[in-house]
Amino acid sequence: LPFPLSKVQGTHPDCSVVLRFQELEAECLQRIGSESHSPEQAGQGCPTEWDGVSCWPALPLGQSRHVACPEILSVFKKSKGLIQRNCTEWGWSPPSPPYHRACQLETLGSSNDTEAKARHFVTMKVLYTCGYATSLAALLLAIGIFCCFRKLHCTRNSIHIHFFTSFILRGTAVFIKDRVLFSDESIDHCTMSTVTCKAAIAFFQYSVLANFYWLLVEGLYLQTLLLLTFTCDRSYTWGYVLIGWGVPMVTVGVWALTRLQYDNHGCWDDYSSVYWWVIKAPILLAIFVNFLIFLNVTRMLAQKIRCPDLSRTHKQQYMRLTKSTLLLIPLFGVHYVVFALFPEHVGVDARLYFELVLGSYQGFLVALLYCFLNGEVQSEIRRNWGTWQRSMESNVFNLATQDFTA
Repeated sequence: LPFPLSKVQGTHPDCSVVLRFQELEAECLQRIGSESHSPEQAGQGCPTEWDGVSCWPALPLGQSRHVACPEILSVFKKSKGLIQRNCTEWGWSPPSPPYHRACQLETLGSSNDTEAKARHFVTMKVLYTCGYATSLAALLLAIGIFCCFRKLHCTRNSIHIHFFTSFILRGTAVFIKDRVLFSDESIDHCTMSTVTCKAAIAFFQYSVLANFYWLLVEGLYLQTLLLLTFTCDRSYTWGYVLIGWGVPMVTVGVWALTRLQYDNHGCWDDYSSVYWWVIKAPILLAIFVNFLIFLNVTRMLAQKIRCPDLSRTHKQQYMRLTKSTLLLIPLFGVHYVVFALFPEHVGVDARLYFELVLGSYQGFLVALLYCFLNGEVQSEIRRNWGTWQRSMESNVFNLATQDFTA
């Protein structure tokens, strides 16, 4: 029978092979255990055996059995070959022909392709490590700027700070996950199952969810800003906090309890489980709601700009919002719609580059657009810099005058 590879397609390809062989071994060992308690099977021919690749059912003495090559395409090039084993008085005979001949086993380890893949993943890790490090530095500096200058303390910038924090958590979670799962090459991360690695994955999922939901809050706030004509009630702030931090907390809590109760195997980093939808469904919901908000904000801005009764000052404000909205397309998660409806195993290479490498610089882009290129922030920095320069000049003049009079 063909293997149900769809059960493991959401995991890393190497882990899919390992997990599938483990499933087959478990099924075979279960059969062996049931036969060991059956008196009819005792001492009759060759018992059921697991040879590391296939399960060979019990066979009477002097007979032979054929099995097909395992249909795991990442291991075997050819899956229609047959392997034969005979039941002799000394037990099972060796597989004939051997698996690597009958199934054309892929050569692993010694091939240049394997080395190229290893270099590829190392290069990708270096790129996204640099990206997250750059983003973390820029985001921390942006938060410092918003916190240091009193005139920048407002609801809008408070939401920006929460949004920046979600990016910081996401970058930190990536570093923690890499440290826990992949720091030691001797550890098999496919079968790793510890409290530490599960906590690292849970924290990573929470940071990703929080990032998406603060992305949603930014969209909701911009829409509210337009509807209320540049005024915003502070009573909305707690609602935004509950959406941005509360919804991800509840979602990850439900997901963790579900995995503990019904699917507590491995390190919870596989996407093959049906319980992955507990995380994926809220992310998709946030993406599509944000997409609708983006379309609505664009429509509202276009209407207001065309309005003949609009004052020049308000029109300039709306024009700035229009430019910001067009620049914030990647920040609103619109680009994630490209991959949202595709299964996890489709376009893996493109997805990895997009989400890891390009996504790692998203925090830097957020800090750049919301803080460093913000006219209000720039004018406040220039004003405080001018005040500090005049203060320093005044102090130097006073010191010089005191020295001269002395």
